Amino acid sequence: MTTISSPSLPAYFHEKILLHPENRKFPAFDLVRLLGTVFAPTQGCRVCILIDFERPEELIKNYAFLDRDGFPVQKNAHKHFYLGLQNGALDELEMTGGEMFAYRCTHGSNLDLADDVWDTKGNKLSLDADIYPNYDLILCVSTFSATAPLTAKCKQYGFRGATLHGLNDVILNSGLAVDYHEVSEDTERLRVALTRADSIEIDFALEDGRVLTAWLGLNAQEAQKSHGLCLGKTPDIANLPAGEVYFVPADACGQFPMKYEDGTLGVLEVKDRCIVHSTLIQGSQATIDAHNARLADDPMTGTLGELGFGTQVLPVSGADIQDEKVLGTCHLATGRDDHLGGDILPSMFKKHENSTHDDILFAPHKTPNFNISQVRMNRGKQREILIENFRPARYLIDALAAGR
Repeated sequence: MTTISSPSLPAYFHEKILLHPENRKFPAFDLVRLLGTVFAPTQGCRVCILIDFERPEELIKNYAFLDRDGFPVQKNAHKHFYLGLQNGALDELEMTGGEMFAYRCTHGSNLDLADDVWDTKGNKLSLDADIYPNYDLILCVSTFSATAPLTAKCKQYGFRGATLHGLNDVILNSGLAVDYHEVSEDTERLRVALTRADSIEIDFALEDGRVLTAWLGLNAQEAQKSHGLCLGKTPDIANLPAGEVYFVPADACGQFPMKYEDGTLGVLEVKDRCIVHSTLIQGSQATIDAHNARLADDPMTGTLGELGFGTQVLPVSGADIQDEKVLGTCHLATGRDDHLGGDILPSMFKKHENSTHDDILFAPHKTPNFNISQVRMNRGKQREILIENFRPARYLIDALAAGR
């Protein structure tokens, strides 16, 4: 087995931890440390928490959801963020506010939020009139990602914030317990290693022996990063946990496999940056037919809006918000990409409910039926292997070690 570690790297990048990230030791979750690191300066900032429900007007009033079964994300938001702020974090960080509000669940990743929102007394308010203009920091702990809509709103109203959808105990005790200065530095090292790439090629090995290749044209664009820091007073939204280098593809073609929510496996055909057709490998033909009907009805749903690479050594959490940040994984995303600097806007979709940004994560726990046998970068005359068999190749390990 080729050694993929380097003696100059921190312990969490050494091979025994890279191959078994569940063995990495993390400090205890500390709300003051997290918010103080991510949002410095916090002094004088007014902060609030947004959560989501199917019936927010009923469940947020007098914290009724706490006495109901379910709602694990919202209960974590209350326990670790709301109570944490009220029980000392506000004073330590010299912030004010700490209120909690609930909006109606969007039922889709990165769909725009309806304007109605409710406070804990059951009063109906407006996000545009009562929340966005009146808070400096907004923490959205929700069922579905709200990164795209809040990124647009923060530029309009001038606030900073973070999206922490799918928050669970594993994320609290690992991805949110790390030092985000280290996350930022590691992510920047990999961003520099990948930036200005002309194209990326990804080989997918299927169980039947076939190898599918997806080619993504990047036009030598500057790589971007999700690194967790939202410093100063410039409006911005952090996606937490963080640790990702990403591109907005300019073009794409080829094939890649897809595992649908019901377990069905298909092969997706890509032309001109768009998924145009799905073919069944195994599972439900009805699932494949439904996807093809959606592509035919609203072709924008098949547009590839992101290519991302994880940069961190973290345990599997069962939530893509963390699992897509794991080093050795990569992901594609379909749909809107305006929050990433792309050109696919919600208005371009036939139906509002189609204007999602949906990640397709390739990771051993998520897609055990196929392997990323190799990922390659082309940059001018430079050719580099980035990933082999879900493990970072020497080029990425050397990049992480550079300058230490």
